[in-house]
This record gives sequence, C-alpha cells and structure tokens, in this order.
Amino acid sequence: MVNVTIDGKMIQVPEGTKILDAALAAGIQIPTLCYMKELNEIGACRVCVVEAEGYDRLLTACNNNVTDGMVIRTNSKKARDARKTNVELILSQHNSNCATCVRSGNCALQKVANDLNILELPYEKDLPENTSSREFPLIRDNDKCIKCMRCIQVCDKIQNGGIWDVVNTGSRTTVDVRDVYTLEDSKCALCGQCITHCPVGALRERDDTDRVLDALADPDKIVVAQIAPSIRTAWGEAFGLTPEFATVKRLCSAFRIMGFDYVFDTNFSADLTIMEEATEFLHKVKNAENEKFPMFTSCCPGWVRYLKGHFPEFTDQVSTSKSPQQMFGAIAKSYYAELLQVDPSKIFCVSVMPCVAKKAECAYPTMKDDQGSPEVDVVLTNREVDRLIRAEHIVASKLEESELDMPLGIGSGAGNIFGATGGVMEAALRSAYYFVTGQNPDPDAFSSVRGMDGWREYKFDLAGKELKIAIVNGLGNAGKLLTMLKEGRVQYDFVEVMACPGGCVGGGGQPIHEGEEWAAQRAPVLYQQDAADTLRFSHENPSIKAVYKDYLGEPMSELAEHLLHTDQHGWDMP
Repeated sequence: MVNVTIDGKMIQVPEGTKILDAALAAGIQIPTLCYMKELNEIGACRVCVVEAEGYDRLLTACNNNVTDGMVIRTNSKKARDARKTNVELILSQHNSNCATCVRSGNCALQKVANDLNILELPYEKDLPENTSSREFPLIRDNDKCIKCMRCIQVCDKIQNGGIWDVVNTGSRTTVDVRDVYTLEDSKCALCGQCITHCPVGALRERDDTDRVLDALADPDKIVVAQIAPSIRTAWGEAFGLTPEFATVKRLCSAFRIMGFDYVFDTNFSADLTIMEEATEFLHKVKNAENEKFPMFTSCCPGWVRYLKGHFPEFTDQVSTSKSPQQMFGAIAKSYYAELLQVDPSKIFCVSVMPCVAKKAECAYPTMKDDQGSPEVDVVLTNREVDRLIRAEHIVASKLEESELDMPLGIGSGAGNIFGATGGVMEAALRSAYYFVTGQNPDPDAFSSVRGMDGWREYKFDLAGKELKIAIVNGLGNAGKLLTMLKEGRVQYDFVEVMACPGGCVGGGGQPIHEGEEWAAQRAPVLYQQDAADTLRFSHENPSIKAVYKDYLGEPMSELAEHLLHTDQHGWDMP
C-alpha cells in the first residue's frame, strides 16, 4: 500500500494504482474522454490531466501510477486551464451541431465541454470532409471524430476485426478504415461495437426511421413489427424505466400508437429456428461419417459476416437455417399473408433488433420472398425505436400493456433466452433432447451453459450420444476458436457464436451508457422471464405446432427448406 493525498484527502491504495482509480477511491471524479479501462489507457485526449507536487508537467491520470507520498490536485488552475484548452482544441476539429447529432444528450464530449463551462471557441474550426457512404448500415462522420482511438481498440482487441487504424501523419493524423478506401469495401462484421464505444457521434447506424414512418402513412401497406427478445431488456433504459416496467407489451402499445397494424414477437421465430436448426443438427449427427463438425449457429449475422470475411473455409459448416429475423419475414409474407388473404407485397415487415448487422442481412439477395421482395423490409435498432417514441411524443412511463397479435405473437421461454450468450444452445438442447427421447428434459437441465465468459465448453449426454459443445461471444473469442479448430487443437460437435460480448443483450444497436457494459445485467431479465413462463420448450409452442400442421408440414420439409433455410454462399463479403 502507498499513501497518497488527493485534493487534500489522505488515502491508502495498492502500489501500482492509476491516479484515476486512486481518485475514485477517494470519492473524487476526474473527467475523461478517450479512456476505457484496461483497453484504452493512452491519454490521447489529455482531458484527465492533474497537477502533482514535484512534477513540472501535468500528468494524465488514466495511465500514470501513484507513488508513495504523492500530493495531487485534480482541479488546480493549471490543470483546469490545460483541460479546457485541450477540449477547445478538440472542439475546433469537431462538428458541434449538437442539435442534429444522434448522440446529443448522451455524448461524453458534450458533457465535458459543458462541465468546463466552454461557451465559445477561441480557435477557428477546421473540419475534415465526410467520405462515408450514407447507404451502408454503419456510418462514420469524419468531422465528428475526436481521434480517441476507442474504435480501434475495441475492433482489434475485443472483436478481432482490424477495420480501423490511425492514418496520415502530423496535424493530418486521424482514424479511418484500414487497408481499403471505403468501409463498405472492408471485412466489417457490422457488429456495431465501435458505435457503442465511441464517446461521440462519429460512428452511428444508418437511420431508417423515415422509411418506417412513410410505410405507416401509406394506406396500401400492412405494417407489421417483430420485437427481438433482447429488446425487452433495454428499450426502457433511455426513458429511465426498469425492465420490469418496460415490458414487451408496453412497447407493443407504443407501436400501436404509432400506427402499426400488427405487432409480433421474434420469440415465435426463435422457436421456429430451434425446430429447424435442432433438426438439421440431428440429421448431421445421424450422418456423421459424411459431415464436417462442428456445426455453427447461424442466427447472428455479424458472426456469419466475420466468418465469411476472415475464415471463409468454414462457411459450409454454418447452419443453413435463417436467423429468427429472416424466418419471421419469410413466414409473415407467406403463411401469414394467406391467413390475412392479402397479397404478400402489401405486408411491410419491420424488425426491431439490438443489431446493426441485421440491416445488412435483410438486404442480402438470398433473403427475398417468391415475388423478389425483401422478407424483412426495414430493421430498426433499439436506439432508433427510442428515437421514434420521442418523435411521436409518446410518454413511455404512461404506456399501458397491450397484448401482441396472434398467431405470431406467442414465444416460449426457450425463444426468449436467445438474446443472451448461451441461450440459443440451451434452447436447442432442450428440444434436441425431446426429439431424440420423446420426453422433455427438466427445463433447466442445460442451464450450466449460462454465463458471460467469452469461450465456454461443455459435454452432454444426449440419449447415449456424448456431445461436445462450445459457446462463444465476442468476435475476438470466435477468432481464437476458429484458429484452434484450423490447427486441430480443439474439436466440437455444435458451436454457438454471438458477435457481441454477452450476446444480443450487449448488441451494437442497444442503448449506449458511457463507459459501462450492461450485457451482464440485461441477460438475467431474459432468464427470469423464461423461468416465469409456463411455456419453456420451442416444440410446445402452439403457434409453432400450428404453422407446421397447417403449412410447413414438418421441420426440414421441402417447403421449410425453401422458406426457412438459405445458401450461406449466396452472397459475398467484400
């Protein structure tokens, strides 16, 4: 332990403690901008500078350790003036049109500038030109980048994407796409983690809310919404609502106020995915001598993009089952159109997802209906939905609950846990056990797969057949697993992969909380809902039984293959 005095407070902290952490231990907050604990401690922004006795220069608190007897002043005139000048210089190269910025009110730079009482700039503005495509699902605004390097660190160290890098030299130094000229030509998985870790609005998803509003205003369109499981854990965060209050049924009410004709649950198509994917896996197991293992889950488009961009040799081992989003769109524009007795072209399908990659997925040439139209017309992230609620002047805290529409509004607890890492595997194992034995297991028999560790492996006995499975979240962990598979150092039968740390609950389209990761506190919401559900097996969902009895026949039938499966080679990564 070392003795340190910070702003007149004497404290003891372990040797090697950063000044920033020591100050927090003393109840003193030092402002930061580029800092991310254990990931980006580079002092690039120099907002966290402090004055220490015996040092001529100011010290950055995020990457300098305290020493015994150190006397630190975090907000001396020298430190405060330097901090203000540093922020003014950053603002001189930043588009400060906050009123039209997607991060207004939730921007680290805006908060720091306000706290420093910066009311006008003494420096001339010098903004770089924007070159990013406005059509690509991920948009970069060069004139808002503050060169904090966060996106580089997250992409390289967490997601193993290698998309962003420092380019140019001297005063022209900035962040841009690595190796290629445009983002859309890169191997970007569109996981969106660079968006959620950017402190400003330099990175954002393409906004598709106007397309939805136009469809709602079109009297010839039947506008339907599907709500992904992880959305119910987070949509209320922007309004200060608890997950217990911000239920999927209250979000359903908001959509009805907006004018949606029907509101459904992606849990339904998550159950459908389990029926198809579990059946597909069991077929492979029965024909093991002619198959390559492991089979990989296909519900996460960010993961599929990553695999095709970095490890294309494994493409044939990805399940052919479409993601729940796309299965829903396919059913909505076939089976449900028949139930409504309308032309499928009249149905406008909106997906509410925690994901940026879903925006790309719905536009793939393999994701079209028999008329050549997209199965899913528009994908909205959680953040876009929150903006729509505000735009419609809906008071979220006053919403009453409203039942989802039938028959695509019923989902099981198994479908609900899809939003958390391990949820897809657990749901699949519940039904696979039934398919093999004819009996349901205990619903929590496979709960050991739950957790937030980046790479987990288990062995299960499935009616005498030992299965070795793995569950991976975060593309960096996926890269490690694929590398070890290539080298023959590991072997599995079935692998679940989710691109985002923690799974969809930590998705790149979820609400942003500066400097905080919320996946671990969102996931339990899904498991609590599963435990409270009377319907906990995908194969027992009455709507799933009906769609097979009345329309599809059985899992992996000819019609099911046509509507619910895809060719993973049918579209190309750049």
